[in-house]
Amino acid sequence: MNQLRRYEIIMELLLERREVSVAELSDRLQVTGKTIREDLAKLEERGLLVRVHGGAMLAQSDQLGILRSNVSDGLYGEAKAEIAGIVQRHIEPGDIVALDGGSTTLEIARRLDNIPITVVTNDLYIINELTRKDQIRLVVPGGYRVRNMLTGPEAVHFLQSLNIHKAFLSATGIHLQDGLSIYTSDFIEFKMALLRVSRVAYAVADHRKFGRTALRTFAPLTDVKAIITDSGLSLETAAHYRAAGVDVITP
Repeated sequence: MNQLRRYEIIMELLLERREVSVAELSDRLQVTGKTIREDLAKLEERGLLVRVHGGAMLAQSDQLGILRSNVSDGLYGEAKAEIAGIVQRHIEPGDIVALDGGSTTLEIARRLDNIPITVVTNDLYIINELTRKDQIRLVVPGGYRVRNMLTGPEAVHFLQSLNIHKAFLSATGIHLQDGLSIYTSDFIEFKMALLRVSRVAYAVADHRKFGRTALRTFAPLTDVKAIITDSGLSLETAAHYRAAGVDVITP
């Protein structure tokens, strides 16, 4: 098994359990404890995990932009609310909108007005949220379940038959060179399909994600019309991205 795939599996296990041991990872990946400790050190350097005695724990509560429960991250709730407010101003009656999975897009769904629009999403928590809004038509792709998301070839194939006006995509990392990135390959094809079938696409991410790079890049920043973020992003950082030709929308 190559190093990158080991990294993916380590991050997937951490997302599920929040903490794993070296012995457990060594047994699961069939490599030595020394190799696992080296892998953990590399992932810690990237800010993806924190090493503890005998293992590692997740560095952030919402890594991957995917929640374990349908409760928002209260610590950054205000930032996500700001982003959701901006997104609302970009959505009009009659729009066909795609909401990628994640804690920020879940907040967008919660704050969406009950107006006649179509929402395409693969996030089970967003689906649950929007079923309460009878004016919103929900479209759900097929596929298999990975945590709270539907993904796989069936989901990607289904997307290819749709006409989406506006897509709002989540990312773990936003970086000028490394683009939009996430931790595992499970959702890359789905995100790329959203970009292909949408007339316009936006990245939605709070200020913590800027300058960060996760394991897998799914698109360069030039593939989205703009990045929608919160007021916590420094003026200097925003100016740096804009100078590079990347539109950044803040409150």
